Amino acid sequence: MNNKKRYPMPIPFGWYVVDYAADLKPGEVKSVRYFGQDQVLFRTTNGEVSMLDAYCPHLGAHLGHGGLVNGECIECPFHAWRWKADGKIGEIPYAKNIPQKAKDTQIFKYPTLERNNLIYAWYHPNGDQPHYDVETYPEISDPEWGDEFEKYEYEIKCHIQDMAENAVDAAHFMYVHGVVSYPEFEVRYDKQKRFFSQQANMETPRGVVKGKISGASNGPGDNFTKFEGICDTLLLGSTTPTENEEVITRFSFLQKKVNGEVPTGGVGAAIIADINKQVKEDIPVWENKKYASKPVLCDSDGPIAKFRKHFATFYTEYNEADAIEALKIDQ
Repeated sequence: MNNKKRYPMPIPFGWYVVDYAADLKPGEVKSVRYFGQDQVLFRTTNGEVSMLDAYCPHLGAHLGHGGLVNGECIECPFHAWRWKADGKIGEIPYAKNIPQKAKDTQIFKYPTLERNNLIYAWYHPNGDQPHYDVETYPEISDPEWGDEFEKYEYEIKCHIQDMAENAVDAAHFMYVHGVVSYPEFEVRYDKQKRFFSQQANMETPRGVVKGKISGASNGPGDNFTKFEGICDTLLLGSTTPTENEEVITRFSFLQKKVNGEVPTGGVGAAIIADINKQVKEDIPVWENKKYASKPVLCDSDGPIAKFRKHFATFYTEYNEADAIEALKIDQ
Protein backbone atom coordinates (compact mmCIF):
# COMPACT_ATOMS: atom_id res chain seq x y z
CA MET A 1 0.00 0.00 0.00
CA ASN A 2 1.24 3.47 -0.91
CA ASN A 3 0.90 5.65 2.19
CA LYS A 4 2.56 8.69 0.67
CA LYS A 5 0.47 11.82 1.09
CA ARG A 6 -0.79 13.42 -2.11
CA TYR A 7 -1.88 16.68 -0.49
CA PRO A 8 -0.04 19.17 1.76
CA MET A 9 -3.27 20.61 3.20
CA PRO A 10 -4.83 19.57 6.52
CA ILE A 11 -8.58 19.19 7.02
CA PRO A 12 -10.23 22.63 6.80
CA PHE A 13 -12.44 23.87 9.60
CA GLY A 14 -16.16 24.44 9.05
CA TRP A 15 -19.66 23.02 9.31
CA TYR A 16 -20.10 19.54 7.84
CA VAL A 17 -23.04 17.21 7.35
CA VAL A 18 -22.71 14.06 9.47
CA ASP A 19 -26.13 12.45 8.89
CA TYR A 20 -29.66 12.97 7.65
CA ALA A 21 -31.91 14.15 10.48
CA ALA A 22 -34.58 11.53 9.74
CA ASP A 23 -31.97 8.75 9.83
CA LEU A 24 -31.15 9.31 13.52
CA LYS A 25 -34.12 8.34 15.64
CA PRO A 26 -34.59 9.11 19.38
CA GLY A 27 -32.58 6.56 21.34
CA GLU A 28 -30.37 5.65 18.37
CA VAL A 29 -26.57 5.45 18.66
CA LYS A 30 -24.12 5.42 15.74
CA SER A 31 -20.39 4.86 15.59
CA VAL A 32 -19.02 7.37 13.06
CA ARG A 33 -15.64 8.57 11.91
CA TYR A 34 -15.00 12.06 10.59
CA PHE A 35 -11.97 14.35 10.43
CA GLY A 36 -9.62 11.42 11.04
CA GLN A 37 -11.17 10.78 14.48
CA ASP A 38 -13.72 8.41 16.01
CA GLN A 39 -17.01 9.78 17.31
CA VAL A 40 -20.32 8.61 18.70
CA LEU A 41 -23.44 10.22 17.26
CA PHE A 42 -26.70 9.80 19.17
CA ARG A 43 -30.12 11.29 19.77
CA THR A 44 -31.44 11.39 23.33
CA THR A 45 -34.91 10.24 24.33
CA ASN A 46 -36.15 13.83 24.16
CA GLY A 47 -34.65 14.31 20.71
CA GLU A 48 -31.41 16.20 21.35
CA VAL A 49 -28.58 15.35 18.92
CA SER A 50 -25.03 15.02 20.21
CA MET A 51 -21.71 14.03 18.66
CA LEU A 52 -18.95 13.28 21.17
CA ASP A 53 -15.46 11.89 20.95
CA ALA A 54 -15.97 8.15 20.92
CA TYR A 55 -14.03 6.91 23.94
CA CYS A 56 -15.20 6.79 27.53
CA PRO A 57 -12.68 8.57 29.83
CA HIS A 58 -13.20 5.92 32.51
CA LEU A 59 -11.42 2.95 30.91
CA GLY A 60 -11.52 3.74 27.21
CA ALA A 61 -14.50 1.82 25.83
CA HIS A 62 -15.94 3.00 22.52
CA LEU A 63 -19.35 4.51 23.27
CA GLY A 64 -20.59 3.80 19.75
CA HIS A 65 -20.09 0.04 19.98
CA GLY A 66 -22.70 -1.24 22.39
CA GLY A 67 -23.42 2.11 24.02
CA LEU A 68 -27.08 2.83 24.82
CA VAL A 69 -29.14 5.97 25.18
CA ASN A 70 -30.42 6.13 28.74
CA GLY A 71 -32.78 9.10 28.95
CA GLU A 72 -30.68 12.15 28.14
CA CYS A 73 -27.36 10.33 28.52
CA ILE A 74 -25.32 7.85 26.57
CA GLU A 75 -24.42 4.81 28.65
CA CYS A 76 -21.01 3.21 28.26
CA PRO A 77 -21.17 -0.51 27.32
CA PHE A 78 -18.27 -1.34 29.66
CA HIS A 79 -19.29 -0.08 33.12
CA ALA A 80 -22.54 1.84 32.42
CA TRP A 81 -21.09 5.27 33.16
CA ARG A 82 -23.65 7.72 31.80
CA TRP A 83 -22.48 10.82 29.96
CA LYS A 84 -24.81 13.71 29.20
CA ALA A 85 -25.26 15.15 25.72
CA ASP A 86 -22.83 17.95 26.59
CA GLY A 87 -20.11 15.41 27.41
CA LYS A 88 -20.24 15.82 31.19
CA ILE A 89 -20.79 12.96 33.61
CA GLY A 90 -24.42 12.29 34.48
CA GLU A 91 -24.35 9.19 36.65
CA ILE A 92 -22.13 6.31 37.76
CA PRO A 93 -24.72 3.72 38.81
CA TYR A 94 -22.48 1.69 41.12
CA ALA A 95 -20.57 4.61 42.73
CA LYS A 96 -21.53 5.87 46.18
CA ASN A 97 -20.20 9.27 45.22
CA ILE A 98 -19.08 10.65 41.87
CA PRO A 99 -15.39 11.57 42.28
CA GLN A 100 -14.37 15.14 41.61
CA LYS A 101 -12.09 14.07 38.77
CA ALA A 102 -15.11 12.60 36.96
CA LYS A 103 -17.07 15.79 37.58
CA ASP A 104 -14.19 17.81 36.11
CA THR A 105 -13.94 15.59 33.04
CA GLN A 106 -15.81 16.42 29.86
CA ILE A 107 -15.80 14.36 26.69
CA PHE A 108 -15.22 16.67 23.74
CA LYS A 109 -18.54 17.64 22.18
CA TYR A 110 -18.73 18.80 18.58
CA PRO A 111 -21.13 21.72 18.12
CA THR A 112 -24.12 20.28 16.25
CA LEU A 113 -27.37 21.56 14.84
CA GLU A 114 -30.24 20.36 12.68
CA ARG A 115 -31.15 22.37 9.62
CA ASN A 116 -32.33 21.63 6.09
CA ASN A 117 -33.34 18.11 7.26
CA LEU A 118 -29.64 17.44 7.87
CA ILE A 119 -27.40 17.13 10.94
CA TYR A 120 -24.36 19.39 10.87
CA ALA A 121 -21.28 19.23 13.09
CA TRP A 122 -18.62 21.91 13.45
CA TYR A 123 -14.97 20.87 13.13
CA HIS A 124 -11.99 22.96 14.13
CA PRO A 125 -8.53 21.46 14.75
CA ASN A 126 -8.05 23.66 17.83
CA GLY A 127 -11.53 23.10 19.21
CA ASP A 128 -12.65 26.67 18.46
CA GLN A 129 -16.35 27.41 18.47
CA PRO A 130 -18.14 28.11 15.16
CA HIS A 131 -16.98 31.14 13.18
CA TYR A 132 -20.14 31.35 11.04
CA ASP A 133 -23.66 29.94 10.81
CA VAL A 134 -25.18 27.18 8.70
CA GLU A 135 -27.21 28.37 5.71
CA THR A 136 -30.97 27.81 5.50
CA TYR A 137 -32.43 26.75 2.15
CA PRO A 138 -36.05 27.93 1.85
CA GLU A 139 -36.99 25.40 -0.84
CA ILE A 140 -36.83 22.61 1.75
CA SER A 141 -39.81 24.01 3.69
CA ASP A 142 -41.62 25.40 0.63
CA PRO A 143 -44.82 23.41 -0.11
CA GLU A 144 -44.26 24.02 -3.83
CA TRP A 145 -41.16 21.80 -3.67
CA GLY A 146 -40.78 18.09 -2.93
CA ASP A 147 -41.09 16.75 0.60
CA GLU A 148 -38.17 14.31 0.67
CA PHE A 149 -34.64 14.26 -0.68
CA GLU A 150 -33.57 11.94 -3.44
CA LYS A 151 -30.26 10.85 -1.91
CA TYR A 152 -26.92 9.60 -3.23
CA GLU A 153 -23.63 8.98 -1.42
CA TYR A 154 -20.06 8.63 -2.68
CA GLU A 155 -16.95 7.65 -0.72
CA ILE A 156 -13.97 9.20 -2.51
CA LYS A 157 -10.22 9.06 -1.85
CA CYS A 158 -9.42 12.71 -2.33
CA HIS A 159 -8.84 15.90 -0.35
CA ILE A 160 -11.93 18.10 -0.06
CA GLN A 161 -10.17 21.16 -1.53
CA ASP A 162 -9.13 19.33 -4.69
CA MET A 163 -12.72 18.22 -5.25
CA ALA A 164 -14.11 21.69 -4.67
CA GLU A 165 -11.64 23.19 -7.15
CA ASN A 166 -13.56 21.35 -9.87
CA ALA A 167 -16.21 24.07 -9.70
CA VAL A 168 -13.84 26.72 -11.11
CA ASP A 169 -11.88 24.41 -13.42
CA ALA A 170 -13.77 25.44 -16.55
CA ALA A 171 -11.83 23.46 -19.16
CA HIS A 172 -12.38 20.02 -17.62
CA PHE A 173 -16.13 20.20 -18.32
CA MET A 174 -15.41 19.75 -22.02
CA TYR A 175 -12.79 17.03 -21.76
CA VAL A 176 -14.06 14.98 -18.82
CA HIS A 177 -17.81 15.51 -19.10
CA GLY A 178 -18.17 16.13 -22.82
CA VAL A 179 -20.11 19.40 -22.65
CA VAL A 180 -20.46 20.98 -26.05
CA SER A 181 -19.00 24.40 -25.30
CA TYR A 182 -16.63 26.02 -22.85
CA PRO A 183 -18.73 27.12 -19.84
CA GLU A 184 -18.78 30.82 -19.05
CA PHE A 185 -19.57 31.59 -15.42
CA GLU A 186 -19.22 34.31 -12.81
CA VAL A 187 -17.68 33.70 -9.40
CA ARG A 188 -17.52 36.05 -6.43
CA TYR A 189 -16.51 35.71 -2.78
CA ASP A 190 -17.88 37.21 0.42
CA LYS A 191 -16.32 36.13 3.72
CA GLN A 192 -16.77 32.33 4.00
CA LYS A 193 -19.09 32.16 0.98
CA ARG A 194 -18.43 31.59 -2.71
CA PHE A 195 -21.19 32.41 -5.20
CA PHE A 196 -21.41 31.40 -8.85
CA SER A 197 -23.86 31.71 -11.71
CA GLN A 198 -23.91 30.40 -15.25
CA GLN A 199 -26.25 30.53 -18.22
CA ALA A 200 -26.49 27.01 -19.55
CA ASN A 201 -27.98 25.17 -22.49
CA MET A 202 -29.25 21.82 -21.23
CA GLU A 203 -29.74 18.79 -23.45
CA THR A 204 -33.14 17.26 -22.63
CA PRO A 205 -35.55 14.76 -24.22
CA ARG A 206 -37.36 17.83 -25.54
CA GLY A 207 -34.24 19.24 -27.17
CA VAL A 208 -31.93 22.02 -25.99
CA VAL A 209 -33.46 24.17 -23.25
CA LYS A 210 -32.00 27.46 -22.09
CA GLY A 211 -31.50 27.45 -18.38
CA LYS A 212 -29.59 28.95 -15.48
CA ILE A 213 -27.31 27.31 -12.94
CA SER A 214 -26.51 29.20 -9.75
CA GLY A 215 -25.24 28.28 -6.35
CA ALA A 216 -23.00 28.99 -3.40
CA SER A 217 -20.71 27.33 -0.93
CA ASN A 218 -20.96 28.27 2.72
CA GLY A 219 -17.56 27.14 3.93
CA PRO A 220 -15.93 23.98 2.60
CA GLY A 221 -18.62 21.43 3.48
CA ASP A 222 -21.97 23.05 2.69
CA ASN A 223 -22.90 23.75 -0.94
CA PHE A 224 -26.05 24.27 -2.97
CA THR A 225 -26.68 24.36 -6.70
CA LYS A 226 -29.96 25.38 -8.28
CA PHE A 227 -30.89 24.41 -11.82
CA GLU A 228 -33.63 26.61 -13.29
CA GLY A 229 -35.32 25.97 -16.59
CA ILE A 230 -37.65 23.23 -17.66
CA CYS A 231 -37.48 21.40 -14.29
CA ASP A 232 -36.28 23.43 -11.31
CA THR A 233 -33.91 21.32 -9.23
CA LEU A 234 -32.08 22.01 -5.95
CA LEU A 235 -28.94 20.06 -5.10
CA LEU A 236 -27.39 20.19 -1.65
CA GLY A 237 -23.86 18.92 -2.08
CA SER A 238 -22.42 18.02 1.33
CA THR A 239 -18.83 16.80 1.41
CA THR A 240 -17.33 15.77 4.75
CA PRO A 241 -13.75 14.59 5.34
CA THR A 242 -13.53 11.19 6.96
CA GLU A 243 -9.73 11.19 6.77
CA ASN A 244 -7.31 13.82 5.50
CA GLU A 245 -7.45 12.37 2.00
CA GLU A 246 -10.86 10.66 2.07
CA VAL A 247 -14.34 12.14 2.03
CA ILE A 248 -17.98 11.17 1.93
CA THR A 249 -20.11 13.23 -0.45
CA ARG A 250 -23.87 13.32 0.01
CA PHE A 251 -26.04 14.58 -2.84
CA SER A 252 -29.54 15.59 -1.72
CA PHE A 253 -31.93 16.55 -4.53
CA LEU A 254 -35.29 18.31 -4.40
CA GLN A 255 -37.38 19.28 -7.39
CA LYS A 256 -40.18 21.80 -7.75
CA LYS A 257 -43.66 20.38 -8.07
CA VAL A 258 -45.56 20.54 -11.35
CA ASN A 259 -49.34 20.76 -11.01
CA GLY A 260 -48.95 19.92 -7.34
CA GLU A 261 -46.91 16.75 -7.93
CA VAL A 262 -43.20 15.99 -7.74
CA PRO A 263 -42.03 15.16 -11.27
CA THR A 264 -41.04 11.57 -11.92
CA GLY A 265 -39.00 10.45 -14.89
CA GLY A 266 -38.51 12.69 -17.92
CA VAL A 267 -36.40 15.81 -17.73
CA GLY A 268 -36.22 15.88 -13.93
CA ALA A 269 -34.77 12.39 -13.74
CA ALA A 270 -32.41 13.21 -16.61
CA ILE A 271 -30.97 16.20 -14.73
CA ILE A 272 -30.26 14.11 -11.62
CA ALA A 273 -28.81 11.27 -13.68
CA ASP A 274 -26.49 13.64 -15.54
CA ILE A 275 -25.14 15.17 -12.31
CA ASN A 276 -24.40 11.72 -10.89
CA LYS A 277 -22.80 10.70 -14.19
CA GLN A 278 -20.44 13.66 -13.98
CA VAL A 279 -19.36 12.75 -10.45
CA LYS A 280 -18.63 9.19 -11.54
CA GLU A 281 -16.52 10.60 -14.37
CA ASP A 282 -14.59 12.81 -11.94
CA ILE A 283 -13.83 10.16 -9.31
CA PRO A 284 -11.09 8.27 -11.25
CA VAL A 285 -9.28 11.58 -11.82
CA TRP A 286 -9.61 12.71 -8.20
CA GLU A 287 -8.49 9.38 -6.77
CA ASN A 288 -5.39 9.08 -8.93
CA LYS A 289 -4.10 12.63 -9.28
CA LYS A 290 -1.52 14.48 -7.23
CA TYR A 291 -2.12 17.99 -5.97
CA ALA A 292 -0.25 20.54 -8.09
CA SER A 293 0.78 23.23 -5.63
CA LYS A 294 2.46 25.27 -8.37
CA PRO A 295 0.44 24.47 -11.49
CA VAL A 296 1.34 25.58 -14.99
CA LEU A 297 -1.82 27.31 -16.23
CA CYS A 298 -3.12 28.98 -19.37
CA ASP A 299 -5.46 31.92 -19.77
CA SER A 300 -8.70 29.87 -19.97
CA ASP A 301 -8.17 27.52 -17.04
CA GLY A 302 -10.63 29.32 -14.78
CA PRO A 303 -10.10 31.43 -11.62
CA ILE A 304 -8.09 28.80 -9.77
CA ALA A 305 -5.82 31.24 -7.91
CA LYS A 306 -8.74 33.17 -6.44
CA PHE A 307 -10.39 29.92 -5.42
CA ARG A 308 -7.26 28.67 -3.62
CA LYS A 309 -6.76 31.99 -1.86
CA HIS A 310 -10.32 31.81 -0.56
CA PHE A 311 -10.10 28.15 0.48
CA ALA A 312 -6.85 28.83 2.37
CA THR A 313 -8.87 30.91 4.87
CA PHE A 314 -10.30 27.66 6.28
CA TYR A 315 -6.89 26.44 7.49
CA THR A 316 -5.24 27.40 10.75
CA GLU A 317 -1.69 26.29 9.90
CA TYR A 318 -1.37 25.68 6.17
CA ASN A 319 -0.58 28.74 4.05
CA GLU A 320 -0.79 28.56 0.29
CA ALA A 321 0.67 32.01 -0.37
CA ASP A 322 3.72 30.63 -2.17
CA ALA A 323 1.54 28.57 -4.50
CA ILE A 324 -0.73 31.54 -5.20
CA GLU A 325 2.27 33.73 -6.00
CA ALA A 326 3.46 31.09 -8.45
CA LEU A 327 0.32 31.50 -10.55
CA LYS A 328 1.54 34.11 -13.01
CA ILE A 329 -1.77 34.60 -14.80
CA ASP A 330 -4.07 37.38 -13.61
CA GLN A 331 -7.13 35.42 -12.48
